[in-house]
Amino acid sequence: MAEKTWLTQEAYDRLKEELEHRSNVLRAEIVRKIDEARQEGDLKENGGYHAAREEQAMNETRIQQLDALLRDAEIGETPADDGVVEPGMVVTAEIFGEESKFLLGSRMASAGLELEVYSPDAPLGEAILGAKKGDTVSYYAPNGKEISVKIIDAVPFKG
Repeated sequence: MAEKTWLTQEAYDRLKEELEHRSNVLRAEIVRKIDEARQEGDLKENGGYHAAREEQAMNETRIQQLDALLRDAEIGETPADDGVVEPGMVVTAEIFGEESKFLLGSRMASAGLELEVYSPDAPLGEAILGAKKGDTVSYYAPNGKEISVKIIDAVPFKG
């Protein structure tokens, strides 16, 4: 069974628009580029042809990713700005005495972000779910070490 990915309606709509563009517009443009490059002759040494084929492969891969993501998405509202940690929140926390800022959500849904992303199903994610600003929680890392996490702030992601 595929893992559900939490998305706001806005994020879902944006990804759906990207999927439609890649499927309908970009795919046709790439096919045209490949056809034009084929007409130039020898494909072994045809850089334009090979570049277009590579672009096609990358586009098709992204289409498959988006299709799977949207198919398995759970759409929810932007979390309330109440300082309670839940999926879709940007969390600022103190871990190992260092301040860390990250998104609690899905890596696929947040591709291209400059934030670290942690799954709500990961040990850290499970530990901080439901915690409030000012709370200190702990969890056990895969190596068995107990890790303490102080929630400094949690605000809805605006991406």
